[in-house]
Amino acid sequence: MTTTGKRFKNIRIALNLSQEAFGKEIGLSKSGISAVENDKTFVSLEILSTLLIDYNINMNYLVGGIGEMFNPTGFAPKTGKKPCICADIEFRQRVRQILKEEGLIK
Repeated sequence: MTTTGKRFKNIRIALNLSQEAFGKEIGLSKSGISAVENDKTFVSLEILSTLLIDYNINMNYLVGGIGEMFNPTGFAPKTGKKPCICADIEFRQRVRQILKEEGLIK
């Protein structure tokens, strides 16, 4: 069974991004990405929401190794390749607003 860090790395590789480029996209340093990939730390809820909203990452896959890497409907706004229910920018903004209102992200 793979670790969360290994799945995180698999996501980065599937998105065809270097550690540095992925870090810039989600708000982590290259060393921060490395620490997550090596299971030394985990990402914040805010970064998790970015992975879900901007990249359509299946949180069940990332956290528990369950299901597919990407959610199965729509298109991921950042890649245009992978499916996503959140391609509509208004929907993405509303999700972010709700998460902020609930104090789950800054």
